[in-house]
Amino acid sequence: MDNGAKKTRPAGGRPDPMLLFPVIMLIGIGIVMVYSASSEIALRTYGSEYYFLVRQLIYAVLGISGMLVCAFFPYRILKPLSYVLLLAATVMLGAVLIPEAGRSAGGATRWLQVMGLSFQPAEFARLALIVFMAYSLTKKQVKVTDPTIGFLPHFLVLCVFTLLIMMQPDFGTVAMFWMLAWIIMFAGRVPLRHLASALIVVTPLGLWLLVSADYRLKRYMTFLDPWKYPLDEGYQIIHSLMAFGSGGLLGKGFGEGYQKLFYLPTPHTDFIFSVLGEEGGLVWVLFVVLLYLVILWRGMRIATTARDCFGSLLAFGITVSIALQAIVNMGVNLSLLPTKGLSLPFLSYGGSSLVFNLGCIGILMNIGTSKEK
Repeated sequence: MDNGAKKTRPAGGRPDPMLLFPVIMLIGIGIVMVYSASSEIALRTYGSEYYFLVRQLIYAVLGISGMLVCAFFPYRILKPLSYVLLLAATVMLGAVLIPEAGRSAGGATRWLQVMGLSFQPAEFARLALIVFMAYSLTKKQVKVTDPTIGFLPHFLVLCVFTLLIMMQPDFGTVAMFWMLAWIIMFAGRVPLRHLASALIVVTPLGLWLLVSADYRLKRYMTFLDPWKYPLDEGYQIIHSLMAFGSGGLLGKGFGEGYQKLFYLPTPHTDFIFSVLGEEGGLVWVLFVVLLYLVILWRGMRIATTARDCFGSLLAFGITVSIALQAIVNMGVNLSLLPTKGLSLPFLSYGGSSLVFNLGCIGILMNIGTSKEK
């Protein structure tokens, strides 16, 4: 090479069509399903059946715009910003707990209200955690086997996030953060003995958090036998399973679902997958699962072919984050996992999740098209 390492296309090239296609397909399916699942609720609550549809369209436009910006913006700029993002996420998570700033819904305060707009800081914190860990583990590769260097700093950051998120409270997001952090550290070559040893220590704390709140304990007991609590904790799971069962192979047809009509709670957010199962049947359920598998495949492909360690870990973290969120949501809808308030990426109604996940896809595209060594 002339004059040392040759640099080509430091920003990004043409977006990966094999990654872009499933994402756009999921957004399109999500818009249709949000309208179908929410029209009756929107009409009764807000006087317009298009209330949630219009907002989801706005979120989709904002998210796709952000995705395109991130796709052509050098991902390496995130390196010096990693600590800034981490600090901003911590401040926002703390601000949620201020009565004048935080907004509550469903017994939890998870939204930050700014100038009439609300978003979930936990979504931003997830991205900040991925960027920080990717940069930190890259910088410490030589000494990553030292527990005070390769493990402890990331563990302490995770503990701070855990404390702030549990005060909302949001046990499901905390569980996902821990799974995500452990997987990234393992990929970053933190010794398995350090991860396993710490897990042995924190597991009793996790179990205590599970049983310390009656609603969390009952939620777990309901997971074991939802039919034992048909009128309270098991109600939504039972109706979710009924939706899948009544959908059969081909479904009842879009717009023709029954469980969304005030039987299935939050059908346009946490349980939109159940509405899809009833109206689209097994065929559409498998098609959506296939789209997520394509995203997982392309994300892992980008992670393994990235030109630097930071890009590799960043792509890996983003891909695992989206995959975990999808797996947990679908597992809850199918009663394979205890109920958790996690949305289905690109499908569920919600601005924070859609915008930040699309931004992450943009970063993933940039990593895949960047050729700078």
